[in-house]
Amino acid sequence: MPIERLADIARLPRLVVKVGSALLVEGGAARAGWLRSLAADLAALRRGGTQVVAVSSGAIALGAARLKLARGGRGSLADAQAAASVGQIALAGLWSQALEAEGLVAAQMLLTLEDLEDRRRYLNASATFERLLEAGAVPVVNENDSVATAEIRFGDNDRLAARVAQAAGAQGVLLLSDVDGLYDRDPRTPGAALIPRVEGVGEEVLAMASDASSSGLGSGGMTSKLQAAQIAERAGIALAILNGTHDAPIAKALSNGSGTVFVPQRDATARKAWLGGRLAASGVLTVDAGCAAALAGGASLLAAGVTEVTGDFRRGDLVTIVSARGDRLAQGLVEYSAEECRAIMGLKQEAQVQPLGYAPRAAVVHRDHMVQL
Repeated sequence: MPIERLADIARLPRLVVKVGSALLVEGGAARAGWLRSLAADLAALRRGGTQVVAVSSGAIALGAARLKLARGGRGSLADAQAAASVGQIALAGLWSQALEAEGLVAAQMLLTLEDLEDRRRYLNASATFERLLEAGAVPVVNENDSVATAEIRFGDNDRLAARVAQAAGAQGVLLLSDVDGLYDRDPRTPGAALIPRVEGVGEEVLAMASDASSSGLGSGGMTSKLQAAQIAERAGIALAILNGTHDAPIAKALSNGSGTVFVPQRDATARKAWLGGRLAASGVLTVDAGCAAALAGGASLLAAGVTEVTGDFRRGDLVTIVSARGDRLAQGLVEYSAEECRAIMGLKQEAQVQPLGYAPRAAVVHRDHMVQL
């Protein structure tokens, strides 16, 4: 169905609802009453026929308070991992109690970046979501911060929520924030205006955002939410940012029609949606202007158009394709190693046999294994 406003998203068959640390934890203690009111919101969605997946931050903040760690547990990777180990138990208990009070069963799922970057593990996670939702449970998802490192992590739960929506087969995402939505400038600035609807997140929209996390507890700001919206819109998923600071925040946002809705821009196949949402590219291929134009028209990436190769990757790895100015054009699965790409870049197909030592493949990145960004 067409997505025009927040109420349209709330009527979708399957939703992901993301909750940040600042909403769930205050002064090191859980806002249990607020969480109970959110659970009532989720129960209302369920009664209306919408299945729900929750993506919840808060483990590090809760664990840091219990362990009395400085800087909210974010002083070092070791502190964050230790805090997450303790806090995850508390967080799961809070969700279980809040949902049980509404007659719902909570199911915990801890994911790492690799769980959703690797195709086989992604499909395994997808099957688990499907079975849990089919059985009537509410999956509560968090990044597995007790084992995640700086190199292999989502970095924020906004993008995790968009990737979970893909894996769970959801049609919409609600990101609960500490502001009403996206403003055309810093919302503290006089005259700042809320933008109710966004048709595609481009450079102009990204320029409106701030990276700052106002609470100091979370790992993202408005920029991470817009990055999540980009992942969602490429996969045909609607996304909304709404104010979560009130009790029963979803009901309140629905009643007053507030928030910012990001309209899906494509309806990609499942595989291409997965490719478009992947975050950990192994390398970068820079292309000339003619190649960039061909890619925009749906062509495969040929070696003749490649001008620079960055990174160390193998055949089958994810690479990002950028213009000479550094603009991200596409990403996909490469058909050659980085060494081979460097050997044949700029060469037409008939000239590639000698440096490769074998007959060249049809493309460096085939269009069937590539998605435009």
